[in-house]
Formats: sequence, structure tokens, C-alpha cells
Amino acid sequence: MRNTARRGVRCGVGLIMGTASAAVELLFAVLAGVALAPVAAWPDGRRAVLRPVLACARFLAELERARLRMWLGLRVTPAYADVRALRYIACRWTLGILGGVVMLTAAVGLAYGTFVLYGWLLLDGIRNPGSLVLGSLGGLFLVFLAVQGIFGVAGLEGQLARHFLGPRHQEELERRIAELSASRAAVVDAVNDERRRIERDLHDGVQQRLVALGMLLGRARRSQDADRRDRLLGQAHDESRRALDELREVAWRIYPTTLDEAGLRAALETVAERASVPVGVEYDLAEEPEQAVATVAYFVVCEAVTNAVKHAAPTRISVAVRAEGERMYVSVRDDGCGGANAGGSGLFGLARRVAALDGSLSVVSPQGGPTLVAAELPCA
Repeated sequence: MRNTARRGVRCGVGLIMGTASAAVELLFAVLAGVALAPVAAWPDGRRAVLRPVLACARFLAELERARLRMWLGLRVTPAYADVRALRYIACRWTLGILGGVVMLTAAVGLAYGTFVLYGWLLLDGIRNPGSLVLGSLGGLFLVFLAVQGIFGVAGLEGQLARHFLGPRHQEELERRIAELSASRAAVVDAVNDERRRIERDLHDGVQQRLVALGMLLGRARRSQDADRRDRLLGQAHDESRRALDELREVAWRIYPTTLDEAGLRAALETVAERASVPVGVEYDLAEEPEQAVATVAYFVVCEAVTNAVKHAAPTRISVAVRAEGERMYVSVRDDGCGGANAGGSGLFGLARRVAALDGSLSVVSPQGGPTLVAAELPCA
């Protein structure tokens, strides 16, 4: 309910600003029509007049894109032709006026809806209480209709912008094919990187432990001194325990069993418990995400926390997981020294993991900190 109210207020402000811009766009459309009408049959003159007209149309369209993104939460690609911007501006002012009418209706309804609070000062409310109550109820009903109209006009704004400024169907298909090709290549690269990392972990860690274990056992077998043999066997026992611990670490980094057994929240809490600095986890998902999404979200948090502890010397790390509509947002923030390299092997590998699910990863890490690693994933 709170998110709906916040979105309604933002859309209302956006429509008010759209009404103001509609007046400018209407004036521009009239002046552009007056300027182009005399030279419509003259190609050179039409091109000369059309050039500044298209530049102004694009400027106004960019202002509309910024308004739609900031207040209505609508994102429109900037890759559109100037002619399409002119067509968009020529049509958009009508929606701006409609938005103004809706906001005026909301204001009138709000005034009547609260009439019961002050109407007794203007009218003989003691003798006519029914009129006050009916007027307020009618005003509240008008506010309800106006709120529906606000969301309706906001939806029409998005459809109109996407129709004139968005990519055509063929362009959208080509873009989607390119994205799928890139994500498929990213999956292959991510698998190869993961395989090399596992090989490196086994070679540098577990294999060295096992070699040392074999050497200790060999020395114990050859020793004729019982006390020395017992010490070597004790060292071999300790080495075997450390090898098992490192093997568990490698298995945990490959895929945590907690993710299957207890879900994403428990896996993230385990990451927080294993970290050497305090890690706070804010988990706000109503239900468990799909396995592939949960796995990528886990590795984003795990890699970001590991990098922060290893390179940034933070005193605290905050992890947040939330869902909005059909998207899931994962963020890891630390108060360390910053300077994280988004093109490094770890974060670059995470970006490819996220891109394989049609998601996006961003890294903000100025020198001196703080560092924010944020991922957006589909969760529908």
C-alpha cells in the first residue's frame, strides 16, 4: 500500500510537469506547422526549415524521456530518429492536457472529500449534516476515479513514448538476438573460468596438503624411533584434517549445499557468519526465487563479500536482497577503502554470470570508499 501511494504521488507530480511541458509542445507544434506550411512544396526550403525544427523536437523529446524516467519510472531508449521525435512531440501534448484534467479532477475531489472538516463553517452544517456527508463521499469517489486516471494516463504516456521513440519490432528482434548471443558466450566463458578456478584451488591448496600428508606418512613408515613416528603420525593427522577443511572450502565455493537444503536466506546468513568482519543481511523476499536466480544471487554476495574483506579492509558490510515486481535486486555495500576494479577477474566473472540470466551488475567504488556492488536479476 505504501509503495502504491508513493508511486501515485510520483506519477501525479510527473503528470503536472507533463501538463506544463504540453503547453510548450503545443506552441512548438503550432509554430513548426506555420514554419513548414509555406515551404512544404519546396525541397530545399523544407530541408532548411526542418533542420532546426527537428533539433528542437529532439531536445523536447529528451526532456520528456528524462521526465518519464524520473517521475513515471519509464525508460525509453535514446536511439531514435529526429523525425520520430517530431511525431512524438506533435502527439504528446494531447496526453499532457489529459493529465492536467485528471490532476484538476483529483484536486476538486480532494476539496469535496475533506468538505466535512470545514463545510460547517461555510454552510449550516448542523441543520444539513446529510449534505456535508454526501458531498464528502462524492468528493472521495471523485478522488478514487482520479487516482485510477493518474495511473491510466501514466500507462498511456509509456505506450506513446515506446511507440514513437522505442525500437521497431525488427530492431527489437535484432537487439534480442545480439543479447542472447552475448549471454551464451558469457555462459561458456563463465563455465571455463569456474573450471580453471576449481583446478587452481585444488592444485594450490588440497593437492599440496595431500603431498605433505604423503611425505609425513612415508617418513613415519621409515622411522625407527617410536616417539618420532608418533609425532609424524600426529602431524599427518593434523594435515589430513586441514586437507579436509580446504576440500570443504572448495566444495562450498563450487556450490553450497545450504542453498538447496535451507534456501537463499540461510546461505547468505552462512556467508555472513563465515566472514571475518560484521556482515548485516537484510532479506526482503516473500518467496524463494528460482534455483538459477538464487545461485547467481548467492555468488554475487559471496564474491563481493570476499573481495571486500580481502582488498578493502572494511569495518562493516551490508547485504540487501529485495524484489520489486518481476525483478530482484541484490546489493553489497562496504565502508572500506574503495577502488574496486569492475574489470577484474572476480567482478567480471560475476557480471557474466548475471548477464547470462538477462540481468545487470554495477560496481560503484570511488577511491576512499564506500563500495557498492549491485545486481538486478529477473525473478518471475
